[in-house]
Amino acid sequence: MRAQGPSLPTSRGPISAALVTVLSGGSPPTSSTVQGVHATDPFGEDLQLALHLCYELHYRGFDGVAPEWEWDPGLLGVRRELEDAFLTALRGRVAGGDDVAAVLEEQLVEPVDAHGVSHHLHDRGELWELREYVTHRSIYHLKEADPHAWVIPRLRGRAKAALVAVEYDEFGGGRPEMMHAQLFADLMDELGLNSSYLAYLNVVPAPMLALVNMMSAFGLHRALRGALVGHFAVAEITTPPGAQRMADALERLGVGPRGSLFFTEHIEADAVHEQVLRRDVIGDLLGTEPDLAADIVFGIQATNLLEERLGDHLLGCWRSDPARSSLRRSLAVSDSG
Repeated sequence: MRAQGPSLPTSRGPISAALVTVLSGGSPPTSSTVQGVHATDPFGEDLQLALHLCYELHYRGFDGVAPEWEWDPGLLGVRRELEDAFLTALRGRVAGGDDVAAVLEEQLVEPVDAHGVSHHLHDRGELWELREYVTHRSIYHLKEADPHAWVIPRLRGRAKAALVAVEYDEFGGGRPEMMHAQLFADLMDELGLNSSYLAYLNVVPAPMLALVNMMSAFGLHRALRGALVGHFAVAEITTPPGAQRMADALERLGVGPRGSLFFTEHIEADAVHEQVLRRDVIGDLLGTEPDLAADIVFGIQATNLLEERLGDHLLGCWRSDPARSSLRRSLAVSDSG
């Protein structure tokens, strides 16, 4: 018996509507399915949901959608149009360059005046804001490290061995209850959220979808293996201080140790992973393929760009007067159906 995937989401515009119709049993996609892609906001709700629909077929798929759609030539053509628009927009919004060492060095120092989402939740965040933050992140963390696994066969030697060692930790070191995706599900349970895979896809807006879509794009394209490694490295470098603040925030808000374990596990683990990725993965990769330097920089900068966009969205909603939900529908509405 085949495992049931999540339900197809509600569309957010003409492009995602066309794809939902196709995947629901409609006619195969044609060139008209993506008509107007390049006139659509590349970071907007319609394009990001449409791209997420295409990429999710390479993960668990959707309930009632035949597995054969994963490699349907027409749908792959649609995906290419969508991701071309997205990747072009990303490249156009970052500085670029090929000095990997300098860009990595910048990630190691947190600005004194930094006050991002984890700072807000640590200092004054309320429980409803914490629950929203976890809801956003569930789109990725319930499949944590899966996009990065695609790069393994595209590496060799020490870079491959080192990245596999990091992934082994991400997947719990052989213990299913310690997989980071499971720890995040436990956190959601502690917060009274639905920990089912993609349960909140309908309410999480484009800024979070874009982050996951970026990981999927980097992972699925061998040509972007350098960008995937750059993304993975910056994610590991910047996690420990934020994870410590989040663990403190959970304790302040009365969330028990079962919920905090997701963050406490990342404080130490990612500090080690950062060293491994910088020295053994990036160092070895640049030693054998120095021409990938610009792609590694792109992966770092694109990650920072999209994280900043998500943070601006969250804090912009929470700090507005009156404060408003950062989700497309508040959890009070979503949880009641």
